[in-house]
Amino acid sequence: MYTQYFGLNKLPFENVPDPAFFFDQGDYHNVRSHVTESLKAGRGLMVITGPIGSGKTTLSQMIKADLADTIKQIWIAEPPANSMDLFLYLSQELGLQLSSTERTFVIRDIREGLLKIIAEGSKCIMIIDESHLMSEDTFNGIRLLNNLEEGSVKLIQMLLLGQEEIMDKINKPEMEPFKQRIANLEILGKMDSEKIQKYISHRMQIAGGHPDIFTDTGWEAISLAFKSEGTPRTINTLCDRTLQVAFDKQKQFIDAHDVYEATQKIGMVTDVFHYIVSLKSKQREQPSIKAEPATEAPAPVQEPVVKPDVTDDQHSLNPLQTLQPSHHIDLEKKEKGVKGPAVLLIISIATLIGSIFFYCQQAGSSGLISCILDLLGV
Repeated sequence: MYTQYFGLNKLPFENVPDPAFFFDQGDYHNVRSHVTESLKAGRGLMVITGPIGSGKTTLSQMIKADLADTIKQIWIAEPPANSMDLFLYLSQELGLQLSSTERTFVIRDIREGLLKIIAEGSKCIMIIDESHLMSEDTFNGIRLLNNLEEGSVKLIQMLLLGQEEIMDKINKPEMEPFKQRIANLEILGKMDSEKIQKYISHRMQIAGGHPDIFTDTGWEAISLAFKSEGTPRTINTLCDRTLQVAFDKQKQFIDAHDVYEATQKIGMVTDVFHYIVSLKSKQREQPSIKAEPATEAPAPVQEPVVKPDVTDDQHSLNPLQTLQPSHHIDLEKKEKGVKGPAVLLIISIATLIGSIFFYCQQAGSSGLISCILDLLGV
C-alpha cells in the first residue's frame, strides 16, 4: 500500500467508524455536543438524520464514548421488524426473565427492569442505527417505550440514527403522535469545499501525513468532484483511490490528473476533466517570453528643425501649405530613387528599336511590319 511511500503510519481514508478519525468540527461537533447534553439532561427521544455516508455511525460511537461507563448502553445495528421484536430484544439485553410473551406483560417487565437500573443510580440508553428502515409499527413501539416514566424521569433514553428518508416517515400525518415526542432532532448536512479540505487535512494529520501532498489543482479537482456536497464516505473513497493512483505513478504530489483518474476508477461522474482541459488551454494562451540580455537603447537622433522667422504674411498662410524641412528631404530622396530606373528603361527601349531597324536593313525586308513579322517567325 501507499502508507510507507507517503510517510503515513496508517491508512487515512478507511470507511470504518474509527473514533480516532472523528471530525470534531462544524456540524459534527455541534450535533455531538447537543445530543450528549440532551442525554445527560435525561431527555427521552432523540433523532439524528443525514445523507448516506455522512458519518452518523461514527458520530454515535463518539457519543457513546462521551457517556459514563456506568450507563447501560444497548446498541441495535438493524431495527427490529416490528414493535414486539423490539420489546423482546430489549428484554433480553436487560437480562429479564419474562413472565409471559404477551405484549402487555412484556412492557410491564421492561418497566420493572428499567426501574431497577434507575434505583441503582444508573441509566439505560438504547441506540438504533438505520432507523429509516423501521416500520410504522416499530415507530409505535418506540413511542410506547418513550412513555415509560417515573415522575419526571424517563426510564429509557433512545437515540435513532437514520438517513434522510426517516423524515419522510416522521412527517406523515399518522406519525404526528411520534413526532411530538421527539425531544431533540439533529440534521447532518453535506460538506462544502472549505469543510472538505479541512476534513481531508484532518485525516491526513491523524494518519501521520501532511496535506501538502495535494497541489492547488489537486484541491480544486476534489472540490469540483463533489460540487460542495461531500460526505465522509465518498470523500474517503475518492482520496484513498487518488493516493493509490499517485503511488502507482511514483509521484510525490497529487494534482488534478490523479484526482481525475481516481474518479474514473470508481465510476464517479464529475467536471474534473473539463477543469484539466481549461488548465491546458490557459497554458497554451500564455506567450513564451525568452530572456534577452539587457542593452541600452540608443538615444533617438532628432533632425534639426529650422524655424523660419515668423512674419505677418506667414501667419496668413494655410498651415497645410507649409512643409517642414524634413519633408523636402524625403521628397528629394524619393525623386533620386525614381530617376535611375527610368533612365535605364529609356536606354533599353532605344536599344531595342535600333536593333530592330538594323535587322530589317540587313534582311532586305520590304517594310517595317513585314520585317517584324519575319523576326517573330509569323
